[in-house]
Amino acid sequence: MNILGISGSLRAGSTNTQLLRAVGRLLPAPAQLTIFDGLDELPHFSPERDNDNVPESVRALREAIGQSQGVIICTPEYAFGIPGLLKNALDWCVSTALFDRKPMAAISASPSYMGGERAMASLLPTLTALNTSIPDGCSLVLSSIRNKMNASGELIDPATEQALRRLADGLTGDV
Repeated sequence: MNILGISGSLRAGSTNTQLLRAVGRLLPAPAQLTIFDGLDELPHFSPERDNDNVPESVRALREAIGQSQGVIICTPEYAFGIPGLLKNALDWCVSTALFDRKPMAAISASPSYMGGERAMASLLPTLTALNTSIPDGCSLVLSSIRNKMNASGELIDPATEQALRRLADGLTGDV
């Protein structure tokens, strides 16, 4: 069972990418997580470019999504929404059926006490447009995330670990 992870952050040492890795360690066997590394290679979306000759980077994203049995997006909040590079990646998938009823988990994590509520509010309508399936418990907003992980990206907050374990179980139970 292959679960694809997509981080909305390109930052080296990104907390959101570390969270994806933490979820990967919590996935029940035989599930495994593969993190997509290539959002920064995607060209700006334009409907005129979305044809049979899409760029190789778009083809790689679509192939990774198509080969997965579920997807986890973990994103920071940027300017009260999701980062443009993540929205761009999702826009490249609107004309496909790659996400159609595919089990999906959505996490937004932020160092602020408000968490990534506005990022989640921005992400969920796009996931609805893609016709994803978000099982119960597979949408999670994490506030003050830097207090819940150590510098090595390991979870140090039991409640956060439990929430991520429920998310992992909910996603794979629907696959």
